[in-house]
Amino acid sequence: MREWKPASYPSISPYLICRNAEEVITFLDAAFDGIMLRRFDRPDGSLMHAEVRIDDSVVMIGGGATESVSAPAHVHLYVQDAQSAFARAIEAGASVVQAPARKTEDDDLRGGVMDTSGNIWWIATQ
Repeated sequence: MREWKPASYPSISPYLICRNAEEVITFLDAAFDGIMLRRFDRPDGSLMHAEVRIDDSVVMIGGGATESVSAPAHVHLYVQDAQSAFARAIEAGASVVQAPARKTEDDDLRGGVMDTSGNIWWIATQ
């Protein structure tokens, strides 16, 4: 047991600071079956920090209460069915960056979408 990190957390997690963090959390739930693990709000009820599990990984999200906002990130996500996850992401409000495609015979099937905070999610199936 590792006491220096929460049980079942990966050693590395992307941390996104978003002006519209609530929309990103809703997007992660709808597009990738994200599960809220922890959430901490400010006294005014706005989001300070959240942690969302997607499969075996955790995405940490900070609310944009300050002028500090992450540069748009690129996050790569392996899923069981890239076509289906890509479609769900579009239905959840993302915009198309690149339609799912396999560039070579042995390459992943991969497509990209942009969430409402400008983060790009590369969705792939090997």
